[in-house]
Amino acid sequence: MSTVRVALVQLYGRPTKQECIANAISQIRQAKDRGARLIILPECFNSPYSTAEFGRHAEEIPRGETSQALAKVAAELGVYLVGGTYPEREGTRLYNTCPVFGPKGELLCKYRKLHLFDMDIPGQCTFQESAALTAGDRLATFSIGSLKIGLGICWDKRFPELAACYRQLGCDMMIFPSAFDPYTGPLHWDLLGRARALDNQMFVALVSPARDPTTEYVAYGYSLMCDPWGRVLCRAKEEQELLITDIDLKMCGEIKQQIPILRQKRGDIYELKAMK
Repeated sequence: MSTVRVALVQLYGRPTKQECIANAISQIRQAKDRGARLIILPECFNSPYSTAEFGRHAEEIPRGETSQALAKVAAELGVYLVGGTYPEREGTRLYNTCPVFGPKGELLCKYRKLHLFDMDIPGQCTFQESAALTAGDRLATFSIGSLKIGLGICWDKRFPELAACYRQLGCDMMIFPSAFDPYTGPLHWDLLGRARALDNQMFVALVSPARDPTTEYVAYGYSLMCDPWGRVLCRAKEEQELLITDIDLKMCGEIKQQIPILRQKRGDIYELKAMK
């Protein structure tokens, strides 16, 4: 396997959870028809991005309605499906969780957002995920053949240590379902995706909801894929859009040989490690 065809699915929200799921599945089928083996949904695709709504839309993973629908379509189509994120309930706690389903419909892993989005830029964007959500406490990876992939969610990409830990685990790709805001988006969206890719010599996918100015929280849009050189391979606009791109896995090894920064890190001076 030298290439993997990847679909980035930028979705509009719909009035109900059931309509959101149906919209996602329609786009997943289109992605498969265009040859995608790995399909990625955006952050919070089945729920309004709102602390007041997380609890009403939360479900158990993988027993809940959304998980069951995604597992079924992944098995039917034989694809690897990154289920964006949706609110997960476990006991009395809520998490912003990204599940991954394999081509037999099995739950390969799930990742709970480690860094909660608490930000206050007066007059521009104020949000406090920690008012409703609990932070996750561990990394999550899955593999497609020789390609090892790490997971993060939106705000997580602002923490370079996280991507560096995934690099140490042998990941050549990171996926960040992300609902960035339209104020910091033009400033930081491309920059963060390209920086995480360049720093760690890996592919990086940022997958956003489509922009809807009528919602309480307005997502930035502009889903994109970066290659290990830090170049943008493809980029959506603001509306609902399906991006298809092929990633060349040979590039990862070639770049590590040509620019051997991973071998040149000074472990005698500084150290980074994942605690769990």
